[in-house]
Amino acid sequence: MASNNTEQEEYLKSDNKRTDGLIDSLSRIGNDPEDLFLEILDVISNTSEPVPLPGRYYTFIYKAKTPRIEYDAHPLIACTGVYNWGFTGINYHWGEGRQYTWEEVGSMFYLVYPNELSDLRSIPYQYFKLNS
Repeated sequence: MASNNTEQEEYLKSDNKRTDGLIDSLSRIGNDPEDLFLEILDVISNTSEPVPLPGRYYTFIYKAKTPRIEYDAHPLIACTGVYNWGFTGINYHWGEGRQYTWEEVGSMFYLVYPNELSDLRSIPYQYFKLNS
């Protein structure tokens, strides 16, 4: 268990800020959420994980299964819990907690360091869609 605590401490103290200059570079591509998300992934895709860990920030691709529900296809979350059925997190694009099931996750979980969170929160890459 000590190694998990050490990893979490390193994550929280990381001075790795890959998002420096990202906001300026995004001005050339407009406001399409898919284009913005791809640019973000170009910067942070080197730190992906197969399962999110509580207490960490992530962005990923998601497609809800519930019919006629609005969902965010590019969530930016603080993971709050991991379960057999999926996980929970605070979605910064919605401003509230959400539940996510494993089957609907369409990518790895791209780790966002704490010092990068404000940059990503300022980028309008949320992609609200209505599930048909």
